[in-house]
Amino acid sequence: MRLNWWNEGLQLKLRIHPAGLALAVLYAIACWATRQLSLDQFYLPAGVRVAAVLLCPPRLWPYLLLGEYAYFAQMRYPMIEKYGVTWAVLASVSLMPAVMFITHWGRRMIANSVNARLLAIALLSSIVVTLLNVSFSQLLWPMPPADSALAFLSRAVRFSVGDFIAILTVAPLALLWAKRNTEPLWRTISTGPTAVALSTMTLLGVTASLIPTEASTLRTSLQLLMGLPAIALTCLHGWRGAAIGVPALNLIIGLTTPKPYAAAFDASTFTTQQIMAITGVALLLLGSRISHYHRRYQLREVGEKNAINLARSSHLASESDLRERAIHLRKLGDGIDLSLSEVINWLNSHGHSAIASSLTHTANVHSRLFREQASLVYPTALEQLGLYVALQAGGVRSAWIDTHRVTEPRLAGDPCRLSLDLQLTAYRSLIDAVSLLLKSESGQVIVRARCISVGQQRGIVMTASLLDRHRALSGTTANLVRERLAGRALAFGGSVHCRHNRIVMVLVESGTTTRRESPKGIHLAPA
Repeated sequence: MRLNWWNEGLQLKLRIHPAGLALAVLYAIACWATRQLSLDQFYLPAGVRVAAVLLCPPRLWPYLLLGEYAYFAQMRYPMIEKYGVTWAVLASVSLMPAVMFITHWGRRMIANSVNARLLAIALLSSIVVTLLNVSFSQLLWPMPPADSALAFLSRAVRFSVGDFIAILTVAPLALLWAKRNTEPLWRTISTGPTAVALSTMTLLGVTASLIPTEASTLRTSLQLLMGLPAIALTCLHGWRGAAIGVPALNLIIGLTTPKPYAAAFDASTFTTQQIMAITGVALLLLGSRISHYHRRYQLREVGEKNAINLARSSHLASESDLRERAIHLRKLGDGIDLSLSEVINWLNSHGHSAIASSLTHTANVHSRLFREQASLVYPTALEQLGLYVALQAGGVRSAWIDTHRVTEPRLAGDPCRLSLDLQLTAYRSLIDAVSLLLKSESGQVIVRARCISVGQQRGIVMTASLLDRHRALSGTTANLVRERLAGRALAFGGSVHCRHNRIVMVLVESGTTTRRESPKGIHLAPA
C-alpha cells in the first residue's frame, strides 16, 4: 500500500483562475508601458515589479511570474540571435523570484515597521536585480562588454540607483492604496495644501525641463527646489504625505528628463536623482516617525476621553444611587411623620393637649433636621428648582450657617440652563471645597458662583475663598484640593485651581443641553 504512489504516480491539480490571468496580462502591460518612459537611471518596471509583489498575496505570485515571463518574452525574443538563448532565459526567469524571496524575507524579519520593510526591500531588490543583470550580461553574452572594473562598477551603480528610485516612485503609492481603508488617502489628496504642493512641484519640473541644456546649473536648482513641496507634504500628513510627495518628485524629474526612452542616460540629472533618492529615504523615514507619534497622540487622546467618559459614568451612577437613597429616606420620613400625626391626634382626642403640643413641636424639629440630612445625601430640590435654590434652601445651607463661618453665597446667572449632571457636579464640588476650607483653614469663608455662556459653550465658575485677602491657602490645603476635587472637575470638562486665598472651579459643557434633559439613570422627580 505504501508503494501505491510509486506505481500509480502523483496526481497534480492545477487550477487557473481568470482573475489571475487578467492580473498577469495587466502586469505585463504595465511593465511594457512604463518601460517606454524609462531611463537607465529611472527604470520604472523595477518599481512595478516590487509594487506588484507587495500588493498581491503569495497565492497570486505565480500569475505575476507568468506576466513577468510574458513581458520578457516579447522584449527579449528578438535579442536571442545577438545575446544567446541562455542569457535570454536565465536573465528573464531569475529576477522576479529574487524579488519575491526578498519580499518574503522582509515580511518575516521586519514585521513591525511597514516603512522600514519597504526601504529594506527597495534597497535589496535594486542591488540584487542589478547584480543579476550585469553578471548575466558579463558571463553569458557571446561578446560581453569590454569594461574595466571601474566602468563595470559605475554601470552597476547607475542601474541600481535607477531601480531604487523607480521602486521609491511606485511602491509607496502601492502601499498607500493597500491602506486605503485605514488611511484617509482621498481626503488627504483633495485638501488645499496638498493640491498646492503638487501643483508647485509640477510647475517647477516643467519649468526645469524647458531650460536649455547649457544652463544645467539653473535646471538642477529648480529640480532641487521641487523637494520643498515634498517636505511640506511630509510635515502636513506624515507618512501619507511622504508616500505622495516622494513618488511625485521622482516621477516629475524622471519624466521631464531629456531623451525619455529606455537605455538613455543624462549625467547632469543623475546627480540630482541621487540627491532626491537620499531625500526620498529621509522623507519616508521622517514621515513614518511623524505618523507614529501622531498615532500615539491620537491613542492617548482617545484613552483620555474614554477615561473621562468612564469617570463621568461612574459619577452619574453614584448620583443615581444616592438619589434612590434620598427618596427612600424621604419615604421613611413621611411614614414617621404620619405615625406621629396619628399619635398626636389620639392624644388630642383623649384630652392630652399639652403632651400633644410638645410632641408636635419635637416632631417638627426632628422632621426638619431629618429632611435636611436627607437633602445632603441627594439634593432633590436641584431637579425642580436648580442649583442655586439647592444651595440656599437645602441642608447644606443650614450646615453652613451652623458653622458661623460661611457668609451669604453670591450667586449670579441662571443655572437652569445647564444640564442636570453638570449642576450636580457643581453642587458636590462646591460643598467639598467649602468643607476643605472649614477643616484646614481658619477665618470666614465666602462662596461665589457665576454661570457663563460663550457661543455654544455653557458652564459655571465657582470660588470658595477666605474672606481675609491677605491670607493664602496652605500647601496642605492645596494638595487636598487637587486630590479630592480635580478628578470630578476633569470628568466634566472643567478644572480646579488654588489661587492665593481661594479655590477656583470651572465646569463647562458643549451644546445646548438644558436642565430638563436628565442623564441616563436619573429621572426627574415630580414637583
